[in-house]
Amino acid sequence: MNEIGLSLDTVWMLLAAMLVFWMQPGFALCEAGFTRGKNTANILMKNFVDFMFGSLLFFFLGFGFMFGSEGAGFIGMPNWGDLSFYKSDLPVEGFLIFETVFCATSATIVSGAMAERTKFSM
Repeated sequence: MNEIGLSLDTVWMLLAAMLVFWMQPGFALCEAGFTRGKNTANILMKNFVDFMFGSLLFFFLGFGFMFGSEGAGFIGMPNWGDLSFYKSDLPVEGFLIFETVFCATSATIVSGAMAERTKFSM
């Protein structure tokens, strides 16, 4: 029964990660709908770049700060992409994806305040 429970927990975690991941295009379309037509490509590119850099920075720094155990007890130490420090029943890669989509989507929510105020130059 433990193996079945772990499998169901993993599937549920990945399903939840997929649902949060789909919030990203939802916020992009919402922001594009609230801005003028000439800024639509700018908004979509900004959201793509937010997710790209947010995912990379969370993988290299954030996951270690959140779950690393070598710190002084309050935060962990960054492990620079090494996930071997994290011990859990759930697969570490799936949990990393779950936490990454929350991190990158939260960056997109906050960056909505920059709509029509910044411009990506080609």
